[in-house]
Amino acid sequence: MSNTLQPPSDHWRNRYLLMRHGHSQANQQGLIISSPERGINEFGLSAIGERQLAQAVAEWGWPVPTKVVHSDFLRTTQTAAQVASAFKLEMAVDKRLRERYFGEFDGQTDAHYPDVWALDSLNADHAHHQVEAVSSVAARMSAVMEGLEQQYAGEIILLVSHGDPLQILLTALAGKSLTTHREQTPLVPASITLYGHGV
Repeated sequence: MSNTLQPPSDHWRNRYLLMRHGHSQANQQGLIISSPERGINEFGLSAIGERQLAQAVAEWGWPVPTKVVHSDFLRTTQTAAQVASAFKLEMAVDKRLRERYFGEFDGQTDAHYPDVWALDSLNADHAHHQVEAVSSVAARMSAVMEGLEQQYAGEIILLVSHGDPLQILLTALAGKSLTTHREQTPLVPASITLYGHGV
């Protein structure tokens, strides 16, 4: 499943392929893996994720990327590598594309996600349970795109990140209240959303 959104203005200099990583071992095990200590070296793509990426590359129907920027977590690095290899591109890491940190729920069952999202809907600045605030995620994700806009023009940039950060970013780009980020259509693993100039 993919989504194409209209930019709020025509000022975008580049086009962006906002990609969620493929199905991961964390998804498979039903775990929240949101800290660098757990996510950088472990919990990469599952066998399902590997197949998703192979299929996505084989059936690529998007503009061909010219640059690949990714979170340094293993699951996003492996996802970016599959696409970069297919199009013979180098990869660049940006830590600001990392997973949202879920605080004391890190390493626990993903049944805790709805608890955090319920709090998000009340206050985008909350940090209950030591969770990273939605507003903080929006700021760092938006900063990535702003920096790329200043640095490049006419590029097609693949950004490989995680479900919550991408949904929060898309909410911010649409000019909607960050408390509504869960009202975005959920981004399935390996999905791509096209955003930016000429979309």
